[in-house]
Amino acid sequence: MQSRAVDGGDFDGVHLQIGEVAAETELSIKTIRHYDEVGLVTPSARSAGGFRLYTRADIDRLLAIRRMKPLGFTLDDMRRLLTAQDIVDDPAATAGEREDAARVLADFHTRAVQSCEKLARHLDYARELTHQLARDVLEEPVGEAQ
Repeated sequence: MQSRAVDGGDFDGVHLQIGEVAAETELSIKTIRHYDEVGLVTPSARSAGGFRLYTRADIDRLLAIRRMKPLGFTLDDMRRLLTAQDIVDDPAATAGEREDAARVLADFHTRAVQSCEKLARHLDYARELTHQLARDVLEEPVGEAQ
């Protein structure tokens, strides 16, 4: 169910409720609420009944967090990265603020690349085990399975 926005928004005046956001982001409602409670992604609006209402920008932040999580970033890391992205995108930010934010983003990029390389190695190990187990299953003598 799409809800009409209380105060405009990025969906042509339509905000999404938390269940719809959970389905789109593949995050649980509990996780989305937690990110709100810790200040990572605050919904842009609330319905008259107090329900959280999310814009496209809110969903984009949630997707960024979802991408950071498997790379081992902490909640504080996520907050720093999101803040740096906000500063880079803010036309009111000073040149110095943008330079500092760009350095933060470059550091996170390096860390993300390193984490991806580590995950790729772990995936290779998992595939090796899967292939080994497949060989073991296929090599089992007929009639000896229990």
